[in-house]
Amino acid sequence: MRNFFTLVVLSLLPLCPTLLADQIVLRNGDRLTGTVVKSDEKTLLLKTEFAGDVTVQWPAIEQISTTQPLHVSLRSGQTVVGPVSTADGNLTVATPGQGTVNEPRTEVTNLRNEAEWTTYQQSLHPPITRGWEGGANVGFALTRGNSQTKNLALAFTADRRTMTDRITMYTNSVYATNDAPGAVPATTANAIQGGIRYDRNLTPRVFAFVSGDFQTDQLQALNLRSIFSGGLGFHAIKNDRTTLDFLGGVNYTHENYTMFNRNFVGLTLGEELTHKVGGSTLITQKFYIFPGLSDSGGYRGTFNFGTVTRINKWFGWQNAFGDIYVSNPPAGKKQNDIIFTTGLNVSLRH
Repeated sequence: MRNFFTLVVLSLLPLCPTLLADQIVLRNGDRLTGTVVKSDEKTLLLKTEFAGDVTVQWPAIEQISTTQPLHVSLRSGQTVVGPVSTADGNLTVATPGQGTVNEPRTEVTNLRNEAEWTTYQQSLHPPITRGWEGGANVGFALTRGNSQTKNLALAFTADRRTMTDRITMYTNSVYATNDAPGAVPATTANAIQGGIRYDRNLTPRVFAFVSGDFQTDQLQALNLRSIFSGGLGFHAIKNDRTTLDFLGGVNYTHENYTMFNRNFVGLTLGEELTHKVGGSTLITQKFYIFPGLSDSGGYRGTFNFGTVTRINKWFGWQNAFGDIYVSNPPAGKKQNDIIFTTGLNVSLRH
């Protein structure tokens, strides 16, 4: 008798992987076994033992049966967890606490196994130190002999996006001097602009934002301009290669010139574009106008354009152009200030 039971157990061993595996039955009758990894409303990813990862079109699936618990996300926003099966066009989830939950397949937006669910949750709330993209650009020039000049150009961008929010930072600066004896002016450029913005998604298309932008310009007698803005934005285009956002809100501006100070409230109106060209070049463009809501405010406009072309995972070539227009600068000062930097870029993401 003992030998009989041993023989039965040995004969069933080859079937154990199949009995413990998830199974997919297609509409054409084909059967696939493995481990369901994840799905959306278009495809399902199945990890098989011999064929590796297999992507199956969701409409081609007739039946699903899993031995592992899956996290099932519903269109209502609810998520239920348990082994999954199908019956009469419904998805049945055997939850440990709620009992059996039946939902039409059309109400299911995602399936995720435990590992994918953990990854998804981490993507919603990643540590602040992770997910940054961007880099720093440094350029320096020096002449001696018949001319005696030096020029330092710096540019920096950083962008961190999650499923729920986004942080962007930037700075551009140029410092140049003419060191020849008696040269007037000795400082030929000393301008810095920079800022930070935080976006919070309200819907897949609409987001709220707050931002701070700061500018100095020695030759315009501007010690510091601070612009604090807030409002709403709209993703007109949002895909893997291109984003186009329109933003509108209000701002408070403080300007500290050598000769005077002024404060005013104004509107913030702008658009931002990012576009990937091929696999190595990223183009960014921003245009903002800040109309004052009082006669003393005047209006200002900013335009920024930049490109970063990757050479390898560490280095790239970066160009950054910025133009700041002020309708009412101090007497004797020009309305436009332009900064252009170009040089080697060191990437934040490797």
